[in-house]
Order: sequence, then structure tokens, then C-alpha cells
Amino acid sequence: MPLADHRARLVAGVDSSTQACKVVIRDASTGALVRSGRAAHPGGTEVDPAAWWGAMLSAFADAGGLDDVAAISIAAQQHGMIVLDAEGCVIRDALLWNDTRSAQAALDLIAEVGTDEYARRTGVVPVASFTATKLRWLRDAEPDAAARVAAVVLPHDWLTWRLRGFGPAGESPLGPRLDELTTDRSDASGTAYWGPNGYDLDLVARALGHVPVLPRVLAPNAAAGRTPDGILVGAGAGDNAAAALGLDASAGDVVVSIGTSGTVFAVTDAVIADPSGTVAGFADATGRGLPLIATLNAAPVLDVTAALLGVDHAELGRLALEAVPGSSGAVLVPYFEGERTPNLPDATASFSGLTFANTTRASVARAAIEGLLCGLADGLDAVRGQGVYAARILLIGGAAQNPAVQGIAAQVFDVPIVVPARGEYVADGAARQARWALTGERPSWPLDIDAELASDTREVIRTQYARARLTSAHRPG
Repeated sequence: MPLADHRARLVAGVDSSTQACKVVIRDASTGALVRSGRAAHPGGTEVDPAAWWGAMLSAFADAGGLDDVAAISIAAQQHGMIVLDAEGCVIRDALLWNDTRSAQAALDLIAEVGTDEYARRTGVVPVASFTATKLRWLRDAEPDAAARVAAVVLPHDWLTWRLRGFGPAGESPLGPRLDELTTDRSDASGTAYWGPNGYDLDLVARALGHVPVLPRVLAPNAAAGRTPDGILVGAGAGDNAAAALGLDASAGDVVVSIGTSGTVFAVTDAVIADPSGTVAGFADATGRGLPLIATLNAAPVLDVTAALLGVDHAELGRLALEAVPGSSGAVLVPYFEGERTPNLPDATASFSGLTFANTTRASVARAAIEGLLCGLADGLDAVRGQGVYAARILLIGGAAQNPAVQGIAAQVFDVPIVVPARGEYVADGAARQARWALTGERPSWPLDIDAELASDTREVIRTQYARARLTSAHRPG
């Protein structure tokens, strides 16, 4: 190894999420956290990727720099469309996963290819979140921009490329080498134009109108290259795959993550191809499968409810625990941003079952938490419907630390729940991947657990939610 010994002791992982860039620097041998950094991202569903690059550099600085780091890997939000011209310049702001303007484009692609055929070729059926649908929207809505597209990349692909020194002439030391763009299986599997046989160029052409440069897909333990300063750069991963790696998830583990979006996913040996499109047959960051459902409405549901009640999250939880399971009949179906599971991009949220007796601060608080968790429980049902075995739930995300969320989750889900200690599991997974690329050995670092809860299922919660959800699904948005 050409790097000095002191460098070989540390590895770094990056989580470039919707809301912020987070960096962890860990001891390569033990996994112990040495230091960390963070920088905020701008809001919105379309963002100039330069903001992510600037935030990552700021997060590096906040973490004390990378001078003593031997290897780094970047995980990031999936599906985001970054389009580059022949000079390596970003043509337009990136469209994020939660931008639903491409909902009609998804329907158009499905009409042309068919749900069964799409699932067979890529493991997914297009919804507005996926990159292919955003490319079709670009072709239809901004044809001049679409015609200029020389390469299509995802957020972690672009950040990895920039970190290695590539980019537009005058902004990067190595210039616009589009042939140096790389990705990994997990992020490629979220495009809706990559599958078990690699890139499906027919689907790319159907989406964009032509076939641009696409990033080379690296093996999970491969290196993309090095930074100009000599730091080894791992393959990177999509955020959910990185979280599974950070948790060291194995067969029987189902991860339920409550972030900006909500996700339910498991690591499997089998390839999943759900023609209904409910479960996405993604790849994980170790060479296996990552069947996943995602909801568009997760932690922000608690944010908006707390703001409505004029309380912080701790008080929201305290209020919720004052109400009985089922919130005395009050039900929130939290489709504030439309929804992806079920696929209702134009839906809106609805409160139902309200009476003079149950329209209280406590019932409203509890209904918000129950509605959020019921949407995820529906997702767990869908994942298990694809043959996935669930022995326990690993409940993660900032909201998972709220005692009310934990307690109500035990009443909503019908399997035991484990709550890992608060951590940056996406960044941790990237750090594990960096160590893997550096040494050739996948690390087995310990996982700290905060709580373990036995299932205490209260059927009333999901029964009344299911009834309200059906009404909401048939109501115009």
C-alpha cells in the first residue's frame, strides 16, 4: 500500500442525502467513530448538483479534513437525474427522487413496454421516482436540453467523479473524462434501465431518445480510483443499500427507515421482480438483492403535525402516548406529497373519523404517528408477499429514537423490533465499503442497540387505517 501507515488506520463514509451531507471517519480495524462532519443541502425537488459538491467539501472540513484518511466511499440519495453535456457541465438542475412531475412519463413507458416485461428486464416497474421517467420527462418537456445530454449520472456517481478530480474544464484538475464515470449495482438498479443483464439500452433510448454515456458499474468491493491526493475511492452505493451494509443486515432482518422518505427493505439472495411495481427489486451493496418499498411521506409527517400543534418532537410523542391505540377513531392518511407506495402521485393527505370527542391534541398527535407507521406496515406486507422472511425489524432514522414512535411501532408491526443506537447508518455503510475496497475484507464491526421491543399488535390501528386509506385512494387529489 503506497499510503503511509497512519492513513491506513482511518476510512471515511459519506451520506449525501436529500437534506444534508454527513461524513463519518472511522477506525478501519474496529469501526470506532473518530470524528464526523455535516453540512446542509438546499430544499426543493430540483437542485443544482454544485450545492451537493460544496456541502460535501464543507462536511469534510467540519470533520477535520481527510489528510489522515486512507479510503473513502460515497453513498447518496437514489434516482436523482444529473445530465451532463460533452464538456462535463451540468445541463440543468438535478431532479430528485421526490419530484413527481414525471408521473405521466412513467405511465407512458409502462404503456410501451408493459409491467411484466419491465419487471423481468429491470426488477422494477417505473414510477415517478425512477431516473428513466425523469429522462422521458426531459425528452418531452425540454427537448433542446435532452438533445445535449452526453452522459446521465446519479448523485453518488457525480460526486465520486468530482472527488476523483474529474469535471468541467477549469473546475477540475483532470477535466471532463466522461469515460471515467462509475456507479455501483445498488444505484444502477434504481434507474429503471439496468437489470440482471446490465444496462438495457433499448429502455434508455425509449426514455431519452438516444443512448448517452452511462457510468461503468463496479463490483461492491471495487475501487473507482483515487483522489488527486491519493485517497482510495470506493464504488459508492445508493442510500438504502448503504444503510443495510452499515447495519450489517442479514437474512431475516427487515430494515424500516424513517427519514425524509420511509423505506422498508431486506437483504436477500433471491432476485425479486414484482410485476405490480409495489416492491422494487433493487440490488444491495454486497452482491445480493434489496427488495424495497418506499413511501414519500415519513418524518415530515411528524414535522408538520408538531408545527400544527405548536410543539417539538418530544412533546408530540408525549401527547401521542396520552391517546389510546387507534386514536379513538381519528385516522391520518399522510399522503401530503402524493405517494409512491401505493402509487398515487396526485393524492393528498386526509384526516377522517373525527368527532367532537376525539378531536384533541393527543389524538391528532397519535394519529399522525399511527398513519406514518401504517404506511410502512403496508410496505412490510408487500415485501413479505414476495417471499421475504421477517424475523425482526431494525427501526432506524431520527424519528425512531422517539419513545412514542417505538412504542406505537410495536403495536403496529407484528414482528419484534430492534432499535439500533442513533447513528449515521448510510455513511457508516459507505465507511464499511471504503474499508472493504482498501483491504479486500468486508468488515464486521459491532452494532450498538438502544432498545428491543416485543410485538404488541393492536389490530384496531391497521384495520381503521386500511378503511380510511381505501377512501383516500378513490378521492380526487
